[in-house]
Amino acid sequence: MTARSVIRRIARQEDVNFLLTNRLPRRWLTLFVGWLSRLEQPLLCRACIAIWGLFTELDLSDAHTTHFRSLRECFTRSLKEGARRVDPDPDVVVSPCDGIVGAMGRVSAGTVLQAKGFPYSLIELLGDAELVEQYLHGSFVTLRLTSGMYHRFHAPYDCRVQGVTYVSGDTWNVNPIALERIANLFCKNERAIIRCRLTGSDHLITLVPVAAILVASIRLHFVDVPLNLKYRGPNRIACDATLTKGSEMGWFEHGSTMIAFAPPGVSLSSRLHPGGLIRMGEPLLNLTRQ
Repeated sequence: MTARSVIRRIARQEDVNFLLTNRLPRRWLTLFVGWLSRLEQPLLCRACIAIWGLFTELDLSDAHTTHFRSLRECFTRSLKEGARRVDPDPDVVVSPCDGIVGAMGRVSAGTVLQAKGFPYSLIELLGDAELVEQYLHGSFVTLRLTSGMYHRFHAPYDCRVQGVTYVSGDTWNVNPIALERIANLFCKNERAIIRCRLTGSDHLITLVPVAAILVASIRLHFVDVPLNLKYRGPNRIACDATLTKGSEMGWFEHGSTMIAFAPPGVSLSSRLHPGGLIRMGEPLLNLTRQ
């Protein structure tokens, strides 16, 4: 085993990862890496990508280009044409992003699971009692994006985005070991709450992209400001955007989490299972026609 492979193996241990990313000054580290990632210097960019590769699986085979001017360009890379197939079935709501399926299931008494034995309250996450009411007895699914994954996210269905709420917060790591140790983690982190009214069915699907340590920033094409640690309001951002299924909504500037909430009448796809990999455009939810 080479020295490089030993370093890579140690760096990818979740306990080591948790220690490195959650026992350091998260906010300042995040702001620093955000600054570093925007520097357009080829040698620095290649060095950063090589170091990054010690901590994650980085597959650029489906990237539109592998020549990047900055680390940020690699983080937020676009895909080759046809790299993802969007399921055309009108009864299927597709995954908005690539991810690893985490906690999933029914919304019970206004709470959902972060990890086994770690429930959290929807009102704490969403901050809107009327919105929470929509999802009582509904379903949820959590998708975790590792830092090496494709970071852009897309419309899960033909829909109208009726509003965005931004919540500035902490930047805890969102890997599995952190979810098992830090209570209410998603309710503590920076996040956006995106309300999507599905065309034709009138169901309201809410997507919650949750940012994490290092480059904590969320960009939405239909909101004209970057949602990051320096953004100070307004908390509720008015918007009215019509999107087609699979069209790009925005991106994370680092790996993070996407949580999707569905009301009664929308069920989880039978293809989902915790720990499984899902790609953008694959079935996530099924509509029940009246």
